[in-house]
Amino acid sequence: MTDTPDTATTPTDTPPTRAGFIALIGEPNAGKSTLTNRMVGAKVSIVTHKVQTTRTRIRGVAMEGAAQLVFVDTPGLFRPRRRLDRAMVAAAWGGAADADIVVLLVEAHRGVTDGTQAILDALKERISPNQTVALAINKIDRVKAETLLALSEKLNAAYPFVKTFMISAERGHGVDDLRHWLAETLPEGPWLYPEDQIADLPLRMIAAEMTREKLTLRLHEELPYQLTVETEMWQERKDGSVRIDQIIYVIRDGHKGIVLGNKGETIKSISQAARVEITEFLGRPVHLFLQVKVRENWLEEAARYSEMGLDFRDGNT
Repeated sequence: MTDTPDTATTPTDTPPTRAGFIALIGEPNAGKSTLTNRMVGAKVSIVTHKVQTTRTRIRGVAMEGAAQLVFVDTPGLFRPRRRLDRAMVAAAWGGAADADIVVLLVEAHRGVTDGTQAILDALKERISPNQTVALAINKIDRVKAETLLALSEKLNAAYPFVKTFMISAERGHGVDDLRHWLAETLPEGPWLYPEDQIADLPLRMIAAEMTREKLTLRLHEELPYQLTVETEMWQERKDGSVRIDQIIYVIRDGHKGIVLGNKGETIKSISQAARVEITEFLGRPVHLFLQVKVRENWLEEAARYSEMGLDFRDGNT
């Protein structure tokens, strides 16, 4: 008499776990941060109407069935002029080169701009032929169907995308189809992060990004991009709350006055808005204290770049 294997206890229909990095690339304001936040289901990336607001490769982590999708939300690709610009563009292409899947986002209503054409040309040089590159035409609600079809044909003629998606990251249209495809396409392997983790940036950096977003939204055209926010102190308190001290660096005395506002009203408003958002993100009470300091040369200081998750040396290239 021979033993037969007990197939009843052998799982046959459990899908294999998958995990990998997905780089979202495109021009500034193409919707990369909005799509990251939509995929993850939480706000992990700064979203404003301003261009070039994302400075670091923020990784948002989403679960789709047995697959773990790690989104690399890169800075927008543009023609760099300053050291900070060059470091941001280097970070974006670095994120794409390291990813398992690259998704190029193009705004439907803008079509193939000079910037998009430059990205298409660079894809052929910077991305390995073995990498999976998909196209996502975003903000589809802004154009007619025939315009979308013509744009898709033009883009696919310029680069051999493996798949094309029509989406609205803001409204959620088509996002589920993209997420399902990404989950099926990622390589098999163990998850890279704990199941309940939604981002791999330190909390102190996420909090600084949230404050910087409020600064950008409130100040509009008054203040250029030459400001940054750093979390100087993060103190866990016995009552479960957290005290966060942040410094807003600007490059001119005049900028400091703009941030503070008349009788400190502007910074009070920014602090309150940031505190509400950080509190919601952390799920516990937050005591937020902001200071504004003038640091004329912060754009040339390696330590400031490290705090933003950028490589200072990339600004030389």
